[in-house]
Amino acid sequence: MILALDHIYKSYAANLILEDISLKIEDNDRIGLIGANGAGKSTLLKVIVGLQSCDEGTVSRNRSAQIGFLQQDSGLQGVSTIHEEMRRVFQTTIDLETQMHAAQQALAQCEPSGGEYERLAKEYDALHTAFEAADGYQVEVKIKTVLNGMGFADKPLDTVIDTLSGGEKTRLALAKLLLQAPDLLILDEPTNHLDFRTLTWLEDYLSEYRGALLIVSHDRYFLDKLVTSVCDLERHHLIRYKGNYTKYLQLKQERIARQQKEYEIQSQQIASMEEYVQKNIVRASTSKSAKSRIAALERMERIEKPPGELKRAHIAFEFERDPVKDVLTVQDLDLRVGEGSREKCLFEHLNFKLYRGEKVAVIGANGVGKSTFLKVVQGLLPHTCGMVEWGKNVKIAYFDQEGRQLNPQNTVLEELWSRFPTEYEQKIRSRLGAVLLTGENVFKQVGVISGGERAKLNFAILMAQHGNVLVLDEPTNHLDLDTKEVLDEALCSFPGTILLVSHDRYLLNKLPSRIVEFLPENTVKEYAGNYDAYLERRAYEAAQQSQGSVMAPAPKQAGAKNSGGYRSRREKNEENKRRQRLKELEETLTGLEQEISQLQDSLSDPAVMGDYVKMQQVCVDLEERKAQYSRTEDEWLQLAETLG
Repeated sequence: MILALDHIYKSYAANLILEDISLKIEDNDRIGLIGANGAGKSTLLKVIVGLQSCDEGTVSRNRSAQIGFLQQDSGLQGVSTIHEEMRRVFQTTIDLETQMHAAQQALAQCEPSGGEYERLAKEYDALHTAFEAADGYQVEVKIKTVLNGMGFADKPLDTVIDTLSGGEKTRLALAKLLLQAPDLLILDEPTNHLDFRTLTWLEDYLSEYRGALLIVSHDRYFLDKLVTSVCDLERHHLIRYKGNYTKYLQLKQERIARQQKEYEIQSQQIASMEEYVQKNIVRASTSKSAKSRIAALERMERIEKPPGELKRAHIAFEFERDPVKDVLTVQDLDLRVGEGSREKCLFEHLNFKLYRGEKVAVIGANGVGKSTFLKVVQGLLPHTCGMVEWGKNVKIAYFDQEGRQLNPQNTVLEELWSRFPTEYEQKIRSRLGAVLLTGENVFKQVGVISGGERAKLNFAILMAQHGNVLVLDEPTNHLDLDTKEVLDEALCSFPGTILLVSHDRYLLNKLPSRIVEFLPENTVKEYAGNYDAYLERRAYEAAQQSQGSVMAPAPKQAGAKNSGGYRSRREKNEENKRRQRLKELEETLTGLEQEISQLQDSLSDPAVMGDYVKMQQVCVDLEERKAQYSRTEDEWLQLAETLG
């Protein structure tokens, strides 16, 4: 056991946050912690790690277990470089290496006979054994592997941390924590600031993690892939369910239904017994029987009435008139941003079709032009050349993740009412109430409400617009899990057309029938099916490419002139050369590892230890092989990165 919480209570002033919380975390547990915003998840994590005390109850921690905690959006700070900060994780091992080198040099300068030489040889042997046990030769490999996986492959290792962005500092903090490899890794919203590639790497890395995991996340796909139990913090209480997030949804509904049924059965039983008592308590012939029922009622452990579900947002999109079949046609569209030397081509010669009733998702790395594409096809941004044509009877309802269509000076009520000025105030308030914007919240300025509240205001506007085409840019950002589920249901049941940009892989698995990927090389590719189908196709393409074989026909692609599916003979030859070089480097590394091991073993050989000249030569050869190994490893990592 790593730690145990036993009947924990925590309040802030008169506000109860945690009530009678008990939880055990064992080795290799994979726990997801979920709950509405403000439910107390961050407070619970701080109690677990000792940053806050509890009012009642006990927290028992295994003294020998290390606990690592990454708070939400908490990044590294300082004037040290990326490399220096990562190496601090292995400072004890690095100190061993320094001592080992000093012992090597002392041996090289010592006469190969006498007690001093034997003492130094034993000292070196002990240091070397400890260094190998600490996996010392893999320190740089571990650092580069984690940094590359966390999206720092293109960042020089001598970059000063304080020059990084806030998101990069948070990612670097997570990278350092992964290298520390504590027995319990606690992560609060670790998927913030991560793109698809980094997310996938992190999921794979954590799936093989040897310690326990406790993860707070709104990323349902992430939770589904990693956790084996879900702790739901609701109404101050914690309930643990076995299984991943999808299983949790099922088990929670079953538990609520079972509890309701048990309550109803007991209530009927109690009513029947009480009725019997009232009718029979005064009769001499039945008084004894009635009193036994009274005693039974007193002994009975009453089942509490299940609390009703927390109030959920109501989201439903409707429209009055269908558009034509060809909803959107894009031909030879070019888009460039910036001017002069700063001009950047986001995509060119893009051809794209959207048909009535389709639900199409646009994905890709940050900065490739997804949001810009949505704005261009709506005429909100100009384009340099190409054609964009919407079909007849199309009525667009647009969700902008940045909320630029909202006036920050308006109150929430004014913002919605200004768009539908002929409606009565009661109707406007009802629309806001449907998305849980009620009471004093409707009089707050749009500029000061939370991101989740702005998103809900946007949904109230969208529902009132009755668009038959929904254009959505990251609609699930800032939403709690419950509202995400409500939105999922609304979008999946919407009979109209949807064009969606999203990083929400859980939604991407449920909603789209086609995925369009914007690639960094200014190209676009299309994949039939949902996100999992897209991953399978990408994996198949990568496997075919690595084998150098002819690929099977890919799905029809969105970019006609430069789609990324065709490669020239020269490009194929260059890639084959790189793969051949990668294979040569792997063989070289294997050979160097063997040579280094042999040289290290020879240092303990009495024939070498007794010959000063041989000992000195072995030390020189060993350092040369290590330096060569480091250079070869750097080349291998760079080449492997270019090949994906």
